[in-house]
Amino acid sequence: MDTIGILGAGAMGSGIAQVAAAAGHNVIICDNYTLALSKASKNIQASLKKMVEKGRISEADAYSLFSRIKFTDHTSDFRNCPLIIEAIVEDVEQKQICFKSMEAVVAEDAILASNTSSLSIAAMGASLKHPERIIGIHFFNPAQLMRLVEIIPAVQTDPAVVQKARDIVDGWGKTTVLAKDTPGFIVNRVARPYYGEALRILEEGIADLSTIDWAMREVGGFRMGPFELMDFIGNDINYAVTEIVFENFYYDPRYKPSFTQKRLVDAHYFGQKSQRGFYDYRDGAVKPEPKKDPALGQEIVNRILAMLINEAAEALYLNVATRDDIDMAMTNGVNYPKGLLAWADEIGIETVVQRMDSLYVEYLDDRYRCSRLLRKMLRENKTFY
Repeated sequence: MDTIGILGAGAMGSGIAQVAAAAGHNVIICDNYTLALSKASKNIQASLKKMVEKGRISEADAYSLFSRIKFTDHTSDFRNCPLIIEAIVEDVEQKQICFKSMEAVVAEDAILASNTSSLSIAAMGASLKHPERIIGIHFFNPAQLMRLVEIIPAVQTDPAVVQKARDIVDGWGKTTVLAKDTPGFIVNRVARPYYGEALRILEEGIADLSTIDWAMREVGGFRMGPFELMDFIGNDINYAVTEIVFENFYYDPRYKPSFTQKRLVDAHYFGQKSQRGFYDYRDGAVKPEPKKDPALGQEIVNRILAMLINEAAEALYLNVATRDDIDMAMTNGVNYPKGLLAWADEIGIETVVQRMDSLYVEYLDDRYRCSRLLRKMLRENKTFY
């Protein structure tokens, strides 16, 4: 099979490399830092060892998979790769520089893809001689375990490139969804209220963080509470995505970052990886007990869920993605218990509109404006499904 190029040997780059190698490809991981390459090699071997221990693959298959991965610090090794996926730092200027340097090496019909979670694909392709080859292919962490991949064409992208990229990733056993090149694409846009509204509830003193997490898990059915999830993702990463989405949506208050999270980032309280975040992960630390009040728990879930559904409806209204792709993205990309649009039908469009209007009347803040699509559906007595 074709050789796949991966630029960047971090967690995402090494995870994507493992996925491509598992599908039978030869893979080249390139990084300027030899220490990063060494760490990537150890991480992939550790991941494969776990898979062998769990009986998912044999030792022989693990050895064969790892032998298909080459580590290099020369982008010139990408010369025969038909697809190169960039997975470096979330900085559009750095990505532009990398793509421009790779274009001088690869064939004219090679696809150049970015694993960015929220940056403009069009901007990355703007300085290329062949911008029609640029596309977003956004995996979720850990790439070797998470099924969802967002495919994001830029305005310059050739439709044939979109189909080819999607076919390749589908062939790796992933579930792909198509998203418009807008800030945050599907998942990182629609999920913002899960973090932002939980932070607002905390800051207002309505409930403490352990109670909010308990409510979203036990009452709402989410796999992880918002504060647990932010600590797992990393507050530095989660805050940076919120800031990018906020700025790129022209400072729309729906995406406004939180000073509470910013101060944790300032203090380097990133979460699990630094052993301090919203929670304390150091040896001997005791996790605070939630207040298991069913009425309070339901109030928290109703508020955050209304905001999530409103964001999903707005994404559909503005043609960011199809109804099915939005729901598939949220269930497969961040493990939500139900698709948000299907969930809206279940609890009732009228109920969602009433909850949004109640928040708007209380706060008089544009953050709580109800999507026009929901209002229109209520008037016309329609549902999403």
